[in-house]
Amino acid sequence: MKIRVLTAILFTAILIFGISVFSQEDVVTVEDSAFTERMRPPVPFKHDEHNETAGIDDCAVCHHQYEDGKLVEGESSEDKECSECHASEGDSYPISLVKAYHINCKRCHLEKKSGPVMCAECHPRN
Repeated sequence: MKIRVLTAILFTAILIFGISVFSQEDVVTVEDSAFTERMRPPVPFKHDEHNETAGIDDCAVCHHQYEDGKLVEGESSEDKECSECHASEGDSYPISLVKAYHINCKRCHLEKKSGPVMCAECHPRN
């Protein structure tokens, strides 16, 4: 009986450890602290799954970095919220936050002829 209990405890510990080691923290919605009032629901977005499916290896494809209006090659802004560079709605410098998401995501989806481009395809009302 003791062996079974010890085996069960050991198996559970290995299972919990294995899951935590191999699981990745993945973004599940597009979030930014600047979005205080929403016109539409947040966009469900599984970051790692999206990038794997789309074949995106370079973080700067989405998390770009500009300096003096020019793209800085080899630099990314993945440690920042998009609103740190893209102003809130109503302020258009350099590009408003909502417009930046729409331009970046929709442009890529249209170029690749894959992915949602219509409002309700990204912002489900459920």
